[in-house]
Amino acid sequence: MPLGYIITVTIAAWCTFFACVAPRRPNLLAKSSWFFGMIINEVPFLAVYFLVAATVLTAWEGDLDSAVGKFALIYCGMVVLGLAIVAWRGVRSDRVVARALDQGLASGWRSRVTAPLPRHRQWLRILVFPFLRSRRGVERIKNISYGDAGRSNLLDIYRCRDTPSGAPVMVYFHGGGFTTGRKSREARPLLTRLASRGWVCISANYRLRPETQYPGHQIDANKVIAWAREHGHAYGMDPTRLFVAGSSAGANLAGLCAFTPNDPKFQPGFEHVDTEITGAVLLYGYYGHYFGEAPTRPPSVLQPQTHFTGRTPPLFIAHGTSDGWGTVEAARDFTSLVSCGGRNTVVYVELPGGQHSFDVFSSARFEAVVDGIEAFTGSVLVDRGSL
Repeated sequence: MPLGYIITVTIAAWCTFFACVAPRRPNLLAKSSWFFGMIINEVPFLAVYFLVAATVLTAWEGDLDSAVGKFALIYCGMVVLGLAIVAWRGVRSDRVVARALDQGLASGWRSRVTAPLPRHRQWLRILVFPFLRSRRGVERIKNISYGDAGRSNLLDIYRCRDTPSGAPVMVYFHGGGFTTGRKSREARPLLTRLASRGWVCISANYRLRPETQYPGHQIDANKVIAWAREHGHAYGMDPTRLFVAGSSAGANLAGLCAFTPNDPKFQPGFEHVDTEITGAVLLYGYYGHYFGEAPTRPPSVLQPQTHFTGRTPPLFIAHGTSDGWGTVEAARDFTSLVSCGGRNTVVYVELPGGQHSFDVFSSARFEAVVDGIEAFTGSVLVDRGSL
């Protein structure tokens, strides 16, 4: 009996179920969907390779000749079919992104942006090396201090090794519910891609709970922007062309940066620094009450939408339909609010089958989102006459 083979296929089946079906209710199943299904949801090809290798090895040993072995082979085929569905959703993300750009940007944006979609896919990276976190020609300058909170106030810079000058800037904030996380975990494919295109990117730590509470996280986010304004030229930045981005809780921070520029409450001691931004990128954002706080009426002030006054810099919002942490319904409501009936530039990408943390790997889904971000930022810079 090919017991080891059956156990292997069963583990793959378990993870594939949560990636493919991704139940979002009740809460325990929603969290299970993320925990067991997130990796396979982004890198299903690697799971297929693993199952093919296990099948070949089991067949080589003659363990598939029995009735149980043939059943196990059919079982494996069903799992591969589920993985194919997961992979298809990810591969089709480029079409979803392209439609969102057409709907959210001004007509004729493709003729104004030098790198319109679709881009040539880096299939070798997607299919074989999705865990690769670096990119040729891009350097990472680690652990630069931007505040007085020790490791909690350190940032990394990503830029071309030939040291650009006058480059647009992307400031990124990690997720983790204001309780966990670090600057080197998410969105590395985004940061290295933009850096390879001549941007200078910043990924920053910020104080977490219980070291600080609201608004301490947001004050740190504004400190990063202030640091880029005051010191960015030394690293090749043009701080007048500055975007912010974030994932999950980091998207919450990025949204508040967009809605509260130059607010003294979030800039104690550096009120004189201009913290207005060019645009914001919100990835699988959390648009609810403060983490760990009971829902209130009116909602907690940490919610970006409670600070929205009707005008916003351009926004790129991406959210997955299978997200079990920050719901897609909340993302839709948030997008509807900030769009103001089309008066603001808002690109909303709803990714079929997308789970929380879809930006960790160089997957087909996230590479498509990065294409969209590159096109979005390019269009914004062209429209403001700074590209």
